[in-house]
Amino acid sequence: MSQHEASAAPRQTVFAPTRTSDAVVRYQIADVDRAIAFYTGPLGFQLEQRSGPVFATVSRGALHLLLSGPGSSGSRPMPDGRRQEPGGWNRIVIYVDDLAARIAALEHAGVTFRNEMEVGPGGRQIQIEDPDGNPIEIHEAAKQAPAAR
Repeated sequence: MSQHEASAAPRQTVFAPTRTSDAVVRYQIADVDRAIAFYTGPLGFQLEQRSGPVFATVSRGALHLLLSGPGSSGSRPMPDGRRQEPGGWNRIVIYVDDLAARIAALEHAGVTFRNEMEVGPGGRQIQIEDPDGNPIEIHEAAKQAPAAR
């Protein structure tokens, strides 16, 4: 392994919240390599941990996202037989300064969009999907008007 490969390798320690007040998000995914490439590529996450072909942890700021592939303990069926599957409507939200520029970059990367940009009193947002259909909201907060004198 070259020196560059060693420095680029993810940490092999198991991520664990340091306080009971810490929280993480888990997404069900079908392919760990594909999910890592998606999150560390167009969305700018860092790879924190990898456990073979079944699990990885990526982070962006304080968010740690657990990527549970088939065969991981976090993706096993429920006792009643229901399978844990990707998708749904609950989502992580990533804040950006320039939504239009981020949309253009995501389009160029071939990312799947769920909707068109929505505008409301809290700002502008759009929903995209990771390669397994898990939703992600990209949000630009409304600009604050300068205080009147």
